[in-house]
Amino acid sequence: MKKVWIVDDDEEMIRAVQLMLRLLKHESRFFLGPRPAARAILAGDIPDLVILDINMPEVSGLDMLEFLRRRKETKDLPVVMLSTEAADVQIDRAIAMGADAYVTKPVSIDELETAMQKAFKAHAKPFSETYTNLHRVDRGSVPASSRVAWKPGLTSSPQA
Repeated sequence: MKKVWIVDDDEEMIRAVQLMLRLLKHESRFFLGPRPAARAILAGDIPDLVILDINMPEVSGLDMLEFLRRRKETKDLPVVMLSTEAADVQIDRAIAMGADAYVTKPVSIDELETAMQKAFKAHAKPFSETYTNLHRVDRGSVPASSRVAWKPGLTSSPQA
């Protein structure tokens, strides 16, 4: 279960996206605008992904995106832009600024899921980078009762 933040000024849209996230088995937290979300980040609360509206009063979603990309803790945070803006120039600008995906309102659950998968994939670490500290285990150091037996040629995975 991933922790996903929704940053939007439209409470109805927030409720709709929260429902979709619940159906997709993700935990969600919402912020009515970028400022409360920025305060949470400055306090050390970092989500797994942010769904960010563009058109909000006072501080735009693009300003929030720039804030996220400039901070060490959030520069690699997956971000999905969600907006009523469908112009190619707006989409290109958001992507150039570091958005991983862009979907327009109204959004379907399938569109949101695809955008989120794209954003997560864009920030996935290669296997070698994720598991750099693995060490070979000497079979003699593992008790026989803890070893996994598996016959070569079986089609199913090893059973303990």
